[in-house]
Amino acid sequence: MTDSFTNLSDLRNSNGALHYVYKALRESKVLRKRNPGLQKLAAQAVLLMGFSVGLSSHAWAENPWYPFPVEIPIKNETNTAVTKLAVDYTPVSGTEKPWKLCVSFPHMKDSYWLAVNFGVATEVKRLGARMRLFQAGGYDNLATQIRQIRECVASGTDGVIIGAISFDGLNDLVKEIRDAGIPVIDVINGMSSDVLSARSLVSFEEMGYRAGEYIAQRHPKGGPVAKIAWFPGPKDAGWVKVGDSGFKKAIANGSVELLATRYGDTGKRAQTALLEEVLEAHPDLDYIAGTAVTAAAAVKVLRLRGSQKQVKVVAYYFTPDVYRGIKRGHILAAPTDSAVIQGRIAVDQAIRILEGKPYHKQVGPKIYVIDQQNINSFDRSTSLAPSGFRATYSTNVRLNEE
Repeated sequence: MTDSFTNLSDLRNSNGALHYVYKALRESKVLRKRNPGLQKLAAQAVLLMGFSVGLSSHAWAENPWYPFPVEIPIKNETNTAVTKLAVDYTPVSGTEKPWKLCVSFPHMKDSYWLAVNFGVATEVKRLGARMRLFQAGGYDNLATQIRQIRECVASGTDGVIIGAISFDGLNDLVKEIRDAGIPVIDVINGMSSDVLSARSLVSFEEMGYRAGEYIAQRHPKGGPVAKIAWFPGPKDAGWVKVGDSGFKKAIANGSVELLATRYGDTGKRAQTALLEEVLEAHPDLDYIAGTAVTAAAAVKVLRLRGSQKQVKVVAYYFTPDVYRGIKRGHILAAPTDSAVIQGRIAVDQAIRILEGKPYHKQVGPKIYVIDQQNINSFDRSTSLAPSGFRATYSTNVRLNEE
């Protein structure tokens, strides 16, 4: 089955920016006349604009991103210990055919998922494959994610890439898709399914641990106690469960008191509300640690409260807001998981599986912490989408006449 957009209405989900163009055209007198020729012309113009807006910064992507240092987890014979094999990752140079991929993300509310979007879209474009991407609107919308994936698969696809809302909640769907002979790649968040084709992700337990370790090293045991509030993200998300565990393990090694833990969606409004609540209850805090959205919101909240010198901020993953916060001295540090690269590798894994080529079952970029010492020297193209990149929901689709 050929991917297609048969009319302008179908373009609404192809690119976030296109929705507004579509709406304006839909409300115009010309479009209301339902002239097929004009609709086709408008659809082509909108789609071309979508490529220029979404991938206007593709020159950055044209510079080879590989070979890239990654780590592959290796379990021992009894599955009781894991070691990491360091390798340089090199993707395929092209594809045998324009494979069709369905991609599903929890949301596109923040620049972290925009970075993953950039990695996926530019790798699909580089390889000449096709992509349709859907976002569920937030971590409370598991049913929406399941419905979107089912609809995309039903429309015809060769492979599926999922950034999961829930660690356990998509397992039945994954089995359903795998039973149909379609590979499923787990990207970023993690799923507990034992029938996944491959995983492109890092250990968020290690991400949480590295953030907590950074604080613990500043406050070794025996010294003054540092009081912390911790905001790990949505409670049922797999990455949050393990990130929470890693952070708490790390701070146990320092002179640290955890005064509050608050779970919640990674929207700015939700995190700001949680911050306000905790700061009211604990005016003697020394640190706020949590998601990148939490960290960015904390910078503003602390400035308004006049507490920016008293309370330090640490994030446990990396976004443009965190990057700017570290450069300006408002955020201490954050580990990076090279989100752009994870998106690229997920596409490569899918293509390798579809073409019967060797692939790594699980692989993730090496994690390292960014702070004032190295903020100006690390390659941010591995972690952030380029300035001006807009959410891209389709790549290399075809337009059919009505």
